[in-house]
Amino acid sequence: MYSIKKILIGTTIVGVICVAGIRKYFYTNKKNDLKTATEAMESQEKFDEKGSVEDFQKGEPKGDTNIAQFAKLVVKTPKGTRDHKPHQMSLRDPVFEKIKAIFKRFGAPCIDTPVFELKEILTGKYGEESKLIYNLEDQGGEKLSLRYDLTVPFARYLAMNKITNFKRYQISKVYRRDNPAMIRGKFREFYQCDFDIAGEYDTMIADSECVAIIASILKALGLPDFTIKINHRLILDGIFDVSGVPVDKFRTVCSSVDKLDKSPWEEVRKEITEQKGIAEEVADKIGKYVKLNGGKELIDELLDNEELRRSTSSKQGLEEMKLLLQYCDFLNVSQNVVFDLSLARGLDYYTGVIYEAVLKATVVENGKNVGIGSVAGGGRYDNLVGVFDPKGKPVPCVGVSIGVERIFAYLEANAATKPRTTETQVLVCSTQKNLLEPKMKIVTELREANINAEILYKANPNILLQLQYGEKNQIPLAIVIGNSEIEKNVVTVRNIATREEEKIPRERLIEKITERLNKL
Repeated sequence: MYSIKKILIGTTIVGVICVAGIRKYFYTNKKNDLKTATEAMESQEKFDEKGSVEDFQKGEPKGDTNIAQFAKLVVKTPKGTRDHKPHQMSLRDPVFEKIKAIFKRFGAPCIDTPVFELKEILTGKYGEESKLIYNLEDQGGEKLSLRYDLTVPFARYLAMNKITNFKRYQISKVYRRDNPAMIRGKFREFYQCDFDIAGEYDTMIADSECVAIIASILKALGLPDFTIKINHRLILDGIFDVSGVPVDKFRTVCSSVDKLDKSPWEEVRKEITEQKGIAEEVADKIGKYVKLNGGKELIDELLDNEELRRSTSSKQGLEEMKLLLQYCDFLNVSQNVVFDLSLARGLDYYTGVIYEAVLKATVVENGKNVGIGSVAGGGRYDNLVGVFDPKGKPVPCVGVSIGVERIFAYLEANAATKPRTTETQVLVCSTQKNLLEPKMKIVTELREANINAEILYKANPNILLQLQYGEKNQIPLAIVIGNSEIEKNVVTVRNIATREEEKIPRERLIEKITERLNKL
C-alpha cells in the first residue's frame, strides 16, 4: 500500500512539473509562435475575409486575422456600457412596468423601430449633438447609424406610413458617443421611454398632457423633490432677435444656452462670444433674460416688456406658455412646474414648447455629492415629419422622453437592501434519496396551477442545502416530502422564514398552498 501511495504522489509531482514546464514554454515562446503562425497564414493563397480564431485553432487559418489580438483579448464591456446583474434587473423591471402602466393610462399603444437607421435619416437632425451618433460600416450598400434617440425614428415611421394622427409609447435602447458618467446614470448605451402625440390639436392641450405624464411617472416611482422646467423655442428666438443675434446663429447660440444647467453663465457667455462669434454686448443682453425663472407673474412681466413686444415670436410663445400653465393647474401638476428661460434643449428639431424634469437628489461620486440632473425631457417638433415626407407635408408632434437610466442610478444608490432576484413561491424538497420522481410531479402540478415553483437540480440533494437555498433566495414556502409523507399521502409545508410546519393532504396541495400564498 505504501509503495502505491508513493508512486501516486511521485506521478502527481511529475505531472505538475510537466504542466508548469509546458505553460512556461508556451508563454516564453508565444510571440515567436504567433509570428510563425501569422507568416504561415500570410503565405497561403486560400485566405479570405472570413477568418476566425476558431479557424486558427483547427489549423485552418483564413483571412488576415490578427492572432495576437485574440491572445491578448481583454474581457470587459465597452466603455459606457455595463451588464445588469440579477438584483439590478429586479429593481429595473418594476420601474419599466410602472412607466408602461402610466403610458397606457394616457391611452397610448406601443410600437418598436429598428435599432439602426439609414445614416441620412439621422444626419442633420441633432445640431451640434450629431457628432455623438454611432456610424456603422457600409452594410450591403447601405450606410447606417445606430439610433441616437426614439424621436427621429418615430417621425420617419409616421412619414413612411402616411400617419397624421397618432400617439404611441416606445421603450428601447439608444446609443450616443458621449463621455459616460456611470454613477450618475450617463451611458453610451441606455434605455429611453418615450411618449409622443402626433396630429393637429388645439393649442397646448397635448403639450400639457406630456407634462402630466412626466409628473405622474416621477410620483409613481416615489422619487423625491423634482422640478419640471418649461420654456418655448419661440420665446428664445425672440430673445435672440431683440438681443441682436443673427438669424443663422439662433440654433448654435441655443446650444450654448442649453449648457446653463451644467455651467455658470460666465462660461456660457465666453463660449457664445469666443467660439460662436457673438458680440459681448449681445451676449450680455441674452444673459439678462436667460437668468430669469418663475411662473405666471414672470410671463405677464415679459408680455409687458417693451423690447420683447417688438418680437411677434416672443409674444406668441409667451401667450402659449400662459395657456400651458393654466392647463397644468387643471391637471394638478403646476406645483412641480417652473417657467425657466435658461432651458433651451439643444436639439435642432424643437419648434415650440420644451420641458425638462430635474431631480434635486444627489449620488456620491468620487467622494462628492453630485446631482442626478435631468431625468426627463421633450417638447414640440412640428416640422420633423415633413422632412421625411416626399411632399414635405408636416405633422405637428409633441412628446416626452424619460431618462430612465438616471432614475435607476438614484434608486440603486438608495436601495436599503438588495431585492429578490427571483419570483419563486415554493421550493419542493426531499429528505431522503430516490424521491426525484415525486418531486418532479409535485413541481409540475404547482406550475400548471400558475404557482412559481422549483427544485434543486440534483437527484439526491441534502435537505439542509435545499432549505439554505430557499433562505438565500427568500423563497416563502417549501414543500418537504420523505418516504413517510408518501406512504401517508401527505406533504409537509414549511414557512422558510419562520420555520413553522404543517402537514396537509396530498390531494388538497394546490388549494392549501394557494391559501398560504394569499396570506403572505
